[in-house]
Amino acid sequence: MLTNKPTIIAITGASASGKSLFAQTIYDELFPELGENGISIIKEDAYYKAQDHIPLAIREQTNYDHPDAFEHELLTEQLHQLTENKTIKSPVYCYKTHTRTTNTIDIAPTPIILVEGILLFSNKALRDSFNMKIYIDTPLDICLIRRIKRDMVERGRSLDSITQQYEKTVRPMYYQHIEPSKSWADIIVTRGGKNRMAIEVIKAKIRQLINK
Repeated sequence: MLTNKPTIIAITGASASGKSLFAQTIYDELFPELGENGISIIKEDAYYKAQDHIPLAIREQTNYDHPDAFEHELLTEQLHQLTENKTIKSPVYCYKTHTRTTNTIDIAPTPIILVEGILLFSNKALRDSFNMKIYIDTPLDICLIRRIKRDMVERGRSLDSITQQYEKTVRPMYYQHIEPSKSWADIIVTRGGKNRMAIEVIKAKIRQLINK
């Protein structure tokens, strides 16, 4: 049982900005020191709304870069449960079927909780749940190149579908919702998820918090 409330660190930025790599690198490098009872990671993507009641063809047209695509209320509630020393059941999302699966993942409260996703700062209640807010600031053209490679290799998508979605929703939503959220950040990280100096700074801060 935790004696103190967890420190929740949010890591956000554009799609393919390197936020997932940044968060995962911190998690992987601190895990040998802290263990499963010391640090955990939550992905905002898991909280895309369930769409199993909608035909697949319509699901494919959903704007996944708009705050309304997420069940941020559930994520906020579950983060609050973690601060109350309760284990949560995080949803599992499938990118191929564009909806949640019937599975869940148990996540126990840990002293450090990393949360990563594109629209974490768009919801005030969710934003207020974070003790530290980090924004990964990567040029949009670099994000597009990375997104094309990722979606073709990992998600089996065609180049046409990726570029159409980028032009229709990804780019407009970035300027409408994601880029403006930079103003809420405590720390802005340039050069993406491989910025070693930034990674070491955050790791040092986490160690400081743990030692307290």
